[in-house]
Amino acid sequence: MVDYGIEYWGKDDFIIEDGQVKVNYKSKPALINIVKQVREEGYRGPLLVRFPHLMKKQVEKIFTSFENSIKEYHYKGKFKAVFPIKVNHYPNFILPLMENTTHRCYGLEAGSKSELIIAMAYTNDNAPITVNGFKDKEMISLGFIAAKMGHDITLTIEGLNELETIIEVAKTLGKPYPKIGLRIRLHSTGIGIWAKSGGINSKFGLTASELVEAISLLRKNDLLNKFTMIHFHIGSQISDISPLKKALREAGNIYAELRKMGAKNLNNVNIGGGLAVEYAQHENQQNRNYTLAEFSGDVVFTLKEIAKNKKEPEPNIFIESGRYVSASHAVLIAPVLELFSQDYDEKSLHLKDKNPPLVEELVDLYNTINERYAIEYLHDSLEHMESLLTLFDLGYIDLQDRSNTEVLVHLIIKKVIKTLKHKNHSDIIRIQEQVQERYLLNCSFFQSLPDYWGLEQKFPVIPLDRLNRRPTRSASLWDITCDSDGEVAFDKNAPLFLHDIDINQEEYFVGFFLVGAYQEVLGMRHNLFTHPTEFSVVFDEEEGGYKIENLLESQTILDVLEDLDYDTKEIERSLKQRLEDSKEISEDAKKEVLGQLYIMLSENGYLRTVFKNGGEKS
Repeated sequence: MVDYGIEYWGKDDFIIEDGQVKVNYKSKPALINIVKQVREEGYRGPLLVRFPHLMKKQVEKIFTSFENSIKEYHYKGKFKAVFPIKVNHYPNFILPLMENTTHRCYGLEAGSKSELIIAMAYTNDNAPITVNGFKDKEMISLGFIAAKMGHDITLTIEGLNELETIIEVAKTLGKPYPKIGLRIRLHSTGIGIWAKSGGINSKFGLTASELVEAISLLRKNDLLNKFTMIHFHIGSQISDISPLKKALREAGNIYAELRKMGAKNLNNVNIGGGLAVEYAQHENQQNRNYTLAEFSGDVVFTLKEIAKNKKEPEPNIFIESGRYVSASHAVLIAPVLELFSQDYDEKSLHLKDKNPPLVEELVDLYNTINERYAIEYLHDSLEHMESLLTLFDLGYIDLQDRSNTEVLVHLIIKKVIKTLKHKNHSDIIRIQEQVQERYLLNCSFFQSLPDYWGLEQKFPVIPLDRLNRRPTRSASLWDITCDSDGEVAFDKNAPLFLHDIDINQEEYFVGFFLVGAYQEVLGMRHNLFTHPTEFSVVFDEEEGGYKIENLLESQTILDVLEDLDYDTKEIERSLKQRLEDSKEISEDAKKEVLGQLYIMLSENGYLRTVFKNGGEKS
């Protein structure tokens, strides 16, 4: 059985049993069966599957870990958390998240007016709201309205001008006021591509001199008692715990100094996000060097020691770890449409009565391959192909000879791989880097995996079934966009192997895991491919069965065009008129063609193809 590194990234959320990927919860349904159930109802193309129980699980893990650390170190502050809406703002994520965390002090973080409206509408009673990012007078006024609605809201100041606006709005709208937080600009930085979130030159936060001035402004305007939080963030996906510990020491000392300056209601330290997700599915390629228990322990211990040394109370601890909460809850499942080398089979051979000598040698190599000489024959066939392609360029062989060359070499490759499939041969890995199978997937990486394209973020990839059979084809994955960047290329350092199947006779599905953070939010409509059909798998907590909820079908072609501000009625009229004016179609056929056209406009843009035996796939 091949496990595709599920022990590294799966966290026991998913397991492999009976050759299938299964949800490790309650009745343990197989993902392939969930997919088939939805497809039997007529939904085609890629699918985004949500598991709300995994949202709850991640929140519980964070709270339990911090509560254990607080108990271990006899810490007197409390632990609270918020989810940054920017990580996944869709209702089929946010609403179940809030429903599943009513018993926790778990709220939402907003970075825009629209996000703040969501937070005001859906944050649970007695749970916090924090507001980060640049704010104008209208957004600050929204924060005051939230306070008047009874929300525990903190407006985190990114610059002194925002503080001055708060003072202005306070005079107009009056009490109750929202709480005030100050984002501090640390010298400490994280590591990796998000390190610029921290450091003295970061985009956000107040310098030491600005902090001193902020305290003076607050005191002068009788608002110092509303200053309750400092906030910092050293970057997403913190892979090494050391930079965080350094930042905590710096922030802890700032906390103590601000209290000594008179900010006696300052009792919260918000450490931002950054708790890393393990995306690796190969040994020795892990993304982080710490556990959740180590993370929480270091945070609690460091703040306790600073508070003790500075003789100040131990602050409440806030975190905003959105990626850690959301990533695991969603799986993108894409059907395979084509294996490109499957055109190369014996039926495609059209040998002549007299073939070029090197072609005859390829035929002989193919017919006589055995385990002992398999690698040698493979090397010979690749050399022969290079020679024959050169001969074609020089005009010494014709197109039929070239076609036979390509077919024979692919047949030899497949036969060698099959012959040696039970061996881990370094030459096979090296050669397959050059001759990997290309799997065409019915999805758009730009729409559903934008971080792969934009940041080279790797996501765990695994077929949904046949996992009791060893995969033999080194794989690169192509999406259906007309862009060469729409490819997950084969990587010899982190190789992906898939099964050699006859796609015209059987369906094959590939799952991309840990895609619940940022991918939907950042997805782009390259080629006007829209979001996949999505649904949630909700388990009955007593009986253990599951049901499909919140099914949202992928947008139709007309919906997409309308979203882009095209006049879809005008498009329909234009198409109808052009069809009526056409002299290439008979009058009797025009009505039928128009009907077909309307059907196409009412479907999504993903591909619909058929098996050679007549069945439908997509």
